Amino acid sequence: MLSAIGIGDEQLANRIAMAPMTRSRTDQPGDVPNALMAEYYQQRAGAGLIITEGAPISDVGRGYSMTPGIYTQAHIDGWKRVTEAVHAKGGKIFIQLWHVGRRSHSTIAGQTPVAPSAVKNPDQVFGPLPEGGFGMIETDMPRAMTQQDIDDTIADFVQAAKNSIAAGFDGVELHGAHGYLLDQFLRTTSNHRTDEYGGSAENRLRFPLQVTQAVVDAIGGDKVAIRLSPFVTEGQADADPQIADLTLQLIERLAPMKLAYLHFSENISNYTQMPDSYRQQVRAIYPQPIMVAGKYTQQAATDVINKGYADLVAFGQPFITNPDLVERIRHGIALTPVDYDAHATFYGGGAEGYTDYPTATAD
Repeated sequence: MLSAIGIGDEQLANRIAMAPMTRSRTDQPGDVPNALMAEYYQQRAGAGLIITEGAPISDVGRGYSMTPGIYTQAHIDGWKRVTEAVHAKGGKIFIQLWHVGRRSHSTIAGQTPVAPSAVKNPDQVFGPLPEGGFGMIETDMPRAMTQQDIDDTIADFVQAAKNSIAAGFDGVELHGAHGYLLDQFLRTTSNHRTDEYGGSAENRLRFPLQVTQAVVDAIGGDKVAIRLSPFVTEGQADADPQIADLTLQLIERLAPMKLAYLHFSENISNYTQMPDSYRQQVRAIYPQPIMVAGKYTQQAATDVINKGYADLVAFGQPFITNPDLVERIRHGIALTPVDYDAHATFYGGGAEGYTDYPTATAD
């Protein structure tokens, strides 16, 4: 895990990535990245690659309050503080571009959420409470996207990618996992369309491929990655029996784009274990770097890399409590465990549970 690796045009110091994690610490109004966020990411710049928390690409793409956007000049300026802080420590950082689709509420998005189809899934998101403050609220019924909505959303992804480069990011990761918009188009459980974006496998692939290609055309494939989760079903949605095979078709179509990496999210929510046979199929059709994430231990991470199934492993919550995670691994220092009694500090608040975790010094 500690050996260097190249992704796109970037050389990473190690194969340990910091996984994207929603932390809800923006300045209000406007959901603007701030100095506290810059400190948080700089503390963790020892990662070979940091992937930021999901950044909504538009108002309607927003599904969680207090998450940092990437669609206004204030967002760009705020994120510059973050990228400059990480680069000052020699780190590399990609931003995760996010459109939640149906997993939202009108009080968060400012309008009715949009999705491939008007299909609601019982779900809760972090938003404003009727009595004041923030908490978990039930999602709204979405409306089916028109062709104009689809065209506008592709344009929003492209503009967000351009904004990300202007903000100093080394690249972008498209969030195509966890039941969010790109994933919703892929799954028969959420995509009931009868036009060119629904029905057949080819049609359900169309929107994710159009988004990815448009972003690649705008900033270059070496600066673009995508996150997928074919073995994860979010919320109370029914599992789609076609999604694993369809994802292989998607990956085969993505390969010629020469993306920086392909990122699999695993072992969270409602999931089944990704079989080794599937990992072998992916390797056979996808020649670029592969990242995996999802409750990996150090040993499991080493094993998946040694087997050749992955090139990088992303850690999530261990990076919350261990800002110096890479150095702890390098020197065999015990990790500070995640205290689930402090779960309230994961989402929202100030420095507590965010930038106040100590580092360790090797003997």
